[in-house]
Amino acid sequence: MLSVLGRIESRGAKETAHRALQNCGQIFRYAVATGRVELNPAPSLRDFLPSPKPAHHAAIIEPQAVGELLRAIDSYQGYFVTKCALRIAPYVFVRPGELRNAEWVEINLDQAEWDIPAERMKMREPHLVPLATQVVEILRELYALTGSGRFVFPGARTTSRPMSNNAVLAALRRMGFGKDEMTGHGFRAMARTILDQELHVRPDFIEHQLAHAVRDANGRAYNRTTHLPERKQMMQDWADYLDKLKTGAEIIALPRRMA
Repeated sequence: MLSVLGRIESRGAKETAHRALQNCGQIFRYAVATGRVELNPAPSLRDFLPSPKPAHHAAIIEPQAVGELLRAIDSYQGYFVTKCALRIAPYVFVRPGELRNAEWVEINLDQAEWDIPAERMKMREPHLVPLATQVVEILRELYALTGSGRFVFPGARTTSRPMSNNAVLAALRRMGFGKDEMTGHGFRAMARTILDQELHVRPDFIEHQLAHAVRDANGRAYNRTTHLPERKQMMQDWADYLDKLKTGAEIIALPRRMA
């Protein structure tokens, strides 16, 4: 295993080598559990592989360029479900895996809320995403196509699984946005930057909506409904601001409503 992983790492594919080690570890754990082998050698090899460099997700954060991206998304001619995911991603700025695995049972269109269960969140805490009217409109349109199934964004080949984890990224590439320009994860950096710098939203509202670990003055973690009225207003203001950028309206910050 060390020899094989070393050959992968020698090509400069450090992240691939670590993923290969992780996959091997899962196989060996199963083999141990089923009595096929007595030892899982993978953990002992972890220190022999150089740590991969932290990934920096490319993101468009300049308002005028954001407007160009949104117009490109509206003009996308690919798979309709992927287009809906692309249209929704800037509004909700969740992690790509959280978006593509969304299930209809989690979404309440009448209350305009998306309740993501803890097991699908990075921090293993349930997360509530207020949905702007623009998102509800897109979801109602999509419901006519995929609402009879489990997933909001099913794959193109089968509705029993969500769309590919590369679907949004591949669509961005087909629209001409390079890997050093925009990624699916980049919608989060876009929202975080512009909400702070242009709309002057309180940082804790932004961080909470990003599902980051935010604690109060006593060190207690905020729950899923903390600052919910303010976050609902923030998400609607954000959606309205994005629409102004998309139409090419004058780029100005919205009035500060959440001091």
